[in-house]
Parts: sequence; C-alpha cells; structure tokens
Amino acid sequence: MLTVVGIGPGAAHMLTLQAQAAINDAQILVGGARQLALFAHGNAQTRLLDSDLDGLIDWLRERITERVVVLASGDPLIYGIGKLLAANFSPAELRIIPGISSIQYLCAKAAVDMNDLWITSSHGREPDFNAIAAHQKVAMVTDQIINPYAIAQAMLTRGLNPVFIIGENLSSANERIHRLRAADVAHSYAMNVVLILNER
Repeated sequence: MLTVVGIGPGAAHMLTLQAQAAINDAQILVGGARQLALFAHGNAQTRLLDSDLDGLIDWLRERITERVVVLASGDPLIYGIGKLLAANFSPAELRIIPGISSIQYLCAKAAVDMNDLWITSSHGREPDFNAIAAHQKVAMVTDQIINPYAIAQAMLTRGLNPVFIIGENLSSANERIHRLRAADVAHSYAMNVVLILNER
C-alpha cells in the first residue's frame, strides 16, 4: 500500500506518532531533498521527488505492493501532493496520514483562530488578489516568485494596508515571526507562510 505522510512544518518533533511509525516501517521513502535529509538515519531506500509527476505516478504503481511512504511537508491535503495521489489511486491503495500544516502552526504561534480563515496558495500559481482583498482573514502558502512583498504590493494597489503575519522557517531553530502592515513588508523572507488580516 502507498502511504502519504504529512511531516508537519519541518521539525522532527512535530511528527504525529502515526506518521513516525509509518516512516519507520517504510521500505521506500519518497520526498524532496530536504524532507529525505530529515530521515536519512533509516534503512529505507529513497527516491527523490522531482517535477516529473506523471513519471512518479507510474513508478508508484509499479511498487503498490511495497511499503512506500511519500513524505509531504505540512499536511498532504493542504496544497500538497495528497490531492494528486488521491486522484490517481483508490482508497484501497492509498493511506493518507495528516500532519500539522504550516498554516495551523503559524496560527497557533500568532494566536489567530482559524474559524473563518480562507486558505489559498501562490505556490506555482497566480493568486486571485481580488478574492484575497475581499476576505477578512487569509492564509497563504507562498513561493519565491509571489512572495510576501508581492502580495503586500497587490493589497496596497487596491487601497488596503492589512496586517501581515509572516512565519519564516517555521519550527526550525531560526524561526522568525513578523507582524507588520503591508506597507512595511520587506522584499525578501526565508521559506514562509503568510496570514493576511483585512480589517473591516
């Protein structure tokens, strides 16, 4: 069976017990270089996850009877690989173990409730800035192209100056969390997630 494991925001101590057990039991681990480095001490074979997703699906199908674990940052179903794998494998072939998402982690750190949170992403996609401006509370998974500065500028051009909470390198030793207005957002931040609080 194929298992997708949410490994949380990055630190090993953020893994759930179920996730740790699945990783320990894996014959093959699949993930990005940073993810695989976290579990290099194990005996499992490894496969680097690259941009050839069609090739990955075929490769996984050939190994469906083995204990293959695909590592997913945060939670696999919040802008993660879980959606792709769920679309290509049946529930009988696929087990998804949820993880603590970086969005959950940042909300907890910043004491921002998630009850009316709208979640979106700029990771490899063009976000809908008008929808972001229309929501009172937004969480975004970002990338290097559409980063916090670009998002802040898009809000400012719409006449808004919302509060940004930017979490860098979450759960790591060099974690930093910034709370500032869009007008004060810097040009560059390390790997991050953003909360946007639009006042009404």
